Amino acid sequence: MAEHESLEFGKADFVLLDNVSMEEFMANLKLRFEKGRIYTYIGEVVVSVNPYRAMNIYGRDVIEQYKGRELYERPPHLFAIADAAYKAMKRRNKDTCIVISGESGAGKTEASKYIMQYIAAITNPNQRAEVERVKNMLLKSNCVLEAFGNAKTNRNDNSSRFGKYMDINFDFKGDPIGGHINNYLLEKSRVIFQQEGERSFHSFYQLLRGAPDSLLRSLHIQKDPKAYNFIKVGGQLKSCINDGADFKAVADAMKVIGFTGDEIQTVYKILATILHLGNLTFGVDGDVTLIENTKLVSVLRELLSTKEENVEKALLYRTVATGRDVIEKQHTTQEANYGRDALAKAMYERLFCWIVSRINDVIEVRNYDAKIHGKNTVIGVLDIYGFEIFQNNSFEQFCINYCNEKLQQLFIQLVLKQEQEEYQREGIPWKHIDYFNNQIIVDLVEQQHKGIFAVLDEACMNVGKVTDEVFLQGLNTKLAKHAHYTSRKLSPTDKSLEFDRDFRIRHYAGDVVYSVVGFIDKNKDTLFQDFKRLLYNSSNPVLKAMWPEGKLRITEVTKRPLTAATLFKNSMISLVENLASKEPYYVRCVKPNDVKSPLLFEHERCRHQVEYLGLLENVRVRRAGFANRQTYPRFLQRYKMISEFTWPNHDLPSDKEAVKRLLQGCGFDHDVAYGKTKVFIRTPRTLFSLEEQRAEMVKRIVLFLQKVWRGTIARMRYRRMRAALTILQAYRRYKVKSYIREVNRRFKNVRSMKDHGRHVKWPTPPKVLRRFEEALKSIHSRWWAWTLIKGLSPEETLQVRAKVASLEALKGQRADLGLQRAWEGNYLVSRRDSPDTAASFTLVSSDLQRKDKFMRVLFSCNVRKINHFHKSENRAVLITDRHLYKMDPLKQYKPMKSIPLYNVTGLSVSPGKDQLVVFHTKDSRDLVVCLQGMVPANESRIGELVGTLLSHFKR
Repeated sequence: MAEHESLEFGKADFVLLDNVSMEEFMANLKLRFEKGRIYTYIGEVVVSVNPYRAMNIYGRDVIEQYKGRELYERPPHLFAIADAAYKAMKRRNKDTCIVISGESGAGKTEASKYIMQYIAAITNPNQRAEVERVKNMLLKSNCVLEAFGNAKTNRNDNSSRFGKYMDINFDFKGDPIGGHINNYLLEKSRVIFQQEGERSFHSFYQLLRGAPDSLLRSLHIQKDPKAYNFIKVGGQLKSCINDGADFKAVADAMKVIGFTGDEIQTVYKILATILHLGNLTFGVDGDVTLIENTKLVSVLRELLSTKEENVEKALLYRTVATGRDVIEKQHTTQEANYGRDALAKAMYERLFCWIVSRINDVIEVRNYDAKIHGKNTVIGVLDIYGFEIFQNNSFEQFCINYCNEKLQQLFIQLVLKQEQEEYQREGIPWKHIDYFNNQIIVDLVEQQHKGIFAVLDEACMNVGKVTDEVFLQGLNTKLAKHAHYTSRKLSPTDKSLEFDRDFRIRHYAGDVVYSVVGFIDKNKDTLFQDFKRLLYNSSNPVLKAMWPEGKLRITEVTKRPLTAATLFKNSMISLVENLASKEPYYVRCVKPNDVKSPLLFEHERCRHQVEYLGLLENVRVRRAGFANRQTYPRFLQRYKMISEFTWPNHDLPSDKEAVKRLLQGCGFDHDVAYGKTKVFIRTPRTLFSLEEQRAEMVKRIVLFLQKVWRGTIARMRYRRMRAALTILQAYRRYKVKSYIREVNRRFKNVRSMKDHGRHVKWPTPPKVLRRFEEALKSIHSRWWAWTLIKGLSPEETLQVRAKVASLEALKGQRADLGLQRAWEGNYLVSRRDSPDTAASFTLVSSDLQRKDKFMRVLFSCNVRKINHFHKSENRAVLITDRHLYKMDPLKQYKPMKSIPLYNVTGLSVSPGKDQLVVFHTKDSRDLVVCLQGMVPANESRIGELVGTLLSHFKR
């Protein structure tokens, strides 16, 4: 029911097929693949076919086409299912998950990356730095996990050899704030062995082909993968994988995520250690097992940061505690090889789990309080290995296929079984569809005491030598009558099974034959405690932290560790419970061919996948039922604005009657059914039409609400402004009055104070009165000065004015102005200053007064005159109110020169401590003198001279 696609591309939704049959289903799937339409819907399930070519349908423009759209509004796409999951999470505050399933090479990993890319692109519109950091970490984690968990297989160049479930946490605004990754069943046997045509994990080849020569030398390794036994099979393959470029991308991603330099270096050392372990060989000298290439022991010692003798001892001996006694038992060559391989596998698995843990440490949600920030919602993305059938199916394939049985069971329960049961509960007419319930197969594997895992664990706990054949005998005994299990002993005529080796399980996807060879060892997953102690005692703190159980003493008793099968079963049960608690969305991936051709569609191969993915049953359920269902209250809450009978609230007897009236008014009564608690909508077109009408009404409602709310806000803002203005005015008046009252209080008795209020501290004025305060201070200062001056004699008044004039002219220019002493002015008549010549000067001064008619002497003093030739002579100056006289003190103060005061144009003094004065005249015949006399060293007359002249000229 997807829109906007022509029928030339086939039916965009398998529910629209004319006849629901395998032939029509396959024909439509093939047509769409050949037309380049790799996505098709089954209701809300997306079927994805691997195109084996780059397609330009994942860019920013395509993301915008699907952002916020309903599922059937655009052609089928991964982005549509990702947006549906995101909207369900954001709108309805529900945890959701996207389950991506299909066999190896069907495109599951790429699908999960595109889903992550879409979620990252549509979130955080405000570009918050922390959200961008989390998004970047989530995307970069894919790059790192692919390097260490993916490998090239015969079916897929980038096959995930582990299962991954990632939870992405969102805040109440729908922005990602963190995440958590769970990994399942890393195929660690690939570390030491690969099938012909396959490679080990990408990380080894990236290190050898991408690392700089200096790093390779420090790790004692070379670029050629064929030099290392563990990976030489893959090293001989020609591949389009660019390991060199991938090495740099992974290193950069690890730095961005937050791995430290020491941690990254330790990762390289562990990879190099595993490569060197593969080249270790053991020999025998008599009864003694020896390491043939002992130089590698020294290399391992350096890489593991431990002692050489400890490395050699751990490889050749096993420490066994019997009570209080400790025995060192030497390995046979076979045991030494087993221990070496077990160590290599365990180190890689532990490294991978540590990398996942470090990524989780970085992306984990921190400091999130639901009471403050709102509910933390989750979208889970599951990318896990698909169903596998090989010629020689081992323990790993058995676990993988069990995992797929569990997921198929979940799919059956949530999509098929629940669909039918809900219709029956609601009383909706329904045509029953038979489907295969694979619960019987899940029980066959995981049932307590009777299941295959239980039999395997029981065999592993037996005392003495336990073989894979003993395990098979236990299966034959307990499962002899099970319809989905058989072996050669139970079916002697079936020659496709080997005696004492094979058993067959009838899975939902088909029959699979498993070889029990290696089941016991792989389930025990034995790693000698000596290796754990060796790695724990490393001086490398990163490596040491990976092996905490190595701190146990040799004689310390511990619980029997859980087997690999039990651990995997528990993780699968936990995963399914987690998925079942969320609203699921499905992406079912189909692999069109085995040769990775973008043109070839292998009919039988695809048909088999369609069968085991249960797609046809899914179509039948959708065709027989309804595309959408909602409870009546929820339906009304979403669509009540469409009808006048239900907006804003209805007055009908029940919500069911209100929904009926609404749908009848819209003309959709023929396309719906009314259950006991829910309304069922048959076609998505009806739902889409309802959404269109709702969107149109929501616009009008929003405009109305905006108008009302804006008016309300404007009125509230106006009232707040009026109230604020009133308060401000009242407060300002209060502050002004308070200030005036405080000033009045402080200066109330100022007349009776000795200093007339000079000691009184002014109160701090409000801002509005700062200029007023300056005026008040000025008035007070003038009053204070007037109060002081009004009681002075005329002579004292003149002296005060002279000092004020001197201060105004020379303040900051000279250090000592002589303001603290009384100014005598006429120093040549002073007995203190001129005891011998005062009388003679007085006579000369009197003669000059009679002659020149001056009123008073302004200043007189002995000086040193400096002429044009820089020669100095003793002279005296007499300044009256009319003339400036230069006198010769050696000739009874005989006047030598008389300069009318109106000819004096200026006076210059130096800024230093000297008494140098320059009298400037109109005829430019300046008089340069240095004041002197019987003056104390700290008494300056420059200030007195300047002030006296300035005050005289001002009058």
